[in-house]
Amino acid sequence: MKTYTAQFSLTIFATLTLGGCAFVNLTEAGSQVRQANATEVVNCKFVGEVSSQTKDKIVFNRNTDSVKEELIVLARNKAAELDANAIVNDGKPYFGAQNFKAYRCAG
Repeated sequence: MKTYTAQFSLTIFATLTLGGCAFVNLTEAGSQVRQANATEVVNCKFVGEVSSQTKDKIVFNRNTDSVKEELIVLARNKAAELDANAIVNDGKPYFGAQNFKAYRCAG
């Protein structure tokens, strides 16, 4: 009986923890920022650098694709605050953090 109760409690805890942290909302301003590559921003104005960070481990390692998507959403939201409309990865994600370069492109 004790084993069942412990497993049930752990399952409930993991579900509540993951449910509260599993996604990041894209703001309206962030939706105007696109992810680009370096060749797409050669004629754009560099406006700054942004970094983003999210949990890469909650009891266990999270899905790598989910972490990458959250980092991009966070970077798009922050880049919008710089009046940027494009971001480019500046390196790979590392322990739930990643840097991006923010650009303002015409048209």
